[in-house]
Amino acid sequence: MRRRCGFSLIELALVLLVMTLALSALAVPLAAQVQLRRQEETRRVLDEAKEALLGFAATHGRLPCPASESSRGLESFAPGGDAANGLCSHFHGGYLPGATLALSPLDADGFARDAWMHPRNRIRYAVFGAEGVVNGVAQPLTRTDGLRAATLPALAAAPHYLFICARAAAASDCGPAANQLTRRAAFVILSPGANAAAVPPAGSDEARNLEGAGTFVARDFSNVPGEEFDDLLQWVAIHLVVNRLVLAGRLP
Repeated sequence: MRRRCGFSLIELALVLLVMTLALSALAVPLAAQVQLRRQEETRRVLDEAKEALLGFAATHGRLPCPASESSRGLESFAPGGDAANGLCSHFHGGYLPGATLALSPLDADGFARDAWMHPRNRIRYAVFGAEGVVNGVAQPLTRTDGLRAATLPALAAAPHYLFICARAAAASDCGPAANQLTRRAAFVILSPGANAAAVPPAGSDEARNLEGAGTFVARDFSNVPGEEFDDLLQWVAIHLVVNRLVLAGRLP
């Protein structure tokens, strides 16, 4: 009897099934690698933004105001506001003023985006200013030479700047001290991460970061249902801003 050559349909189906399972197993690590690369690229974008903001402060003696939705990447002042009084249209709920900072690349509207590049993935930026007065000086961080006018001792003694929390908390602070990462952030830059296209549930950690209330959450990535979090934050403490201005001869 002659031996049959080749594969039967069942054998071919089994081979295809094994290949499909193998490719599926490879796809998960590949997707994870893509996400990791985007996270690293976004951290690089945030690093560049931080240095650009500090460089702006060293040159102009102040931090820029956040950009608004309609300002095309330029810092946005409130009606009657300007660099002399530092009155911003948005202190906490705005965007990185990429056009003002001369960053590149920017989208067609002048905004910097993170590595996910969705229209809602513009880099956000918040700066201390609307919460109070330091040594009689309103908006001390965003008005020209406002830090000099406030004086170094008063800046150091101010009770708080922006709050960074480990979990969502009250709009005005972080709640219990154990939840507080810092209360002395001069500014915050934020990427909304891969899930920026979705509206975060009210009261969630990601929702807190979009509220524009001067309180932000920074914690590890999580995809646990109900605990999702993929925001990436950087913040700079007031003493680091002061140090940069001292080195630039803007202070004391």
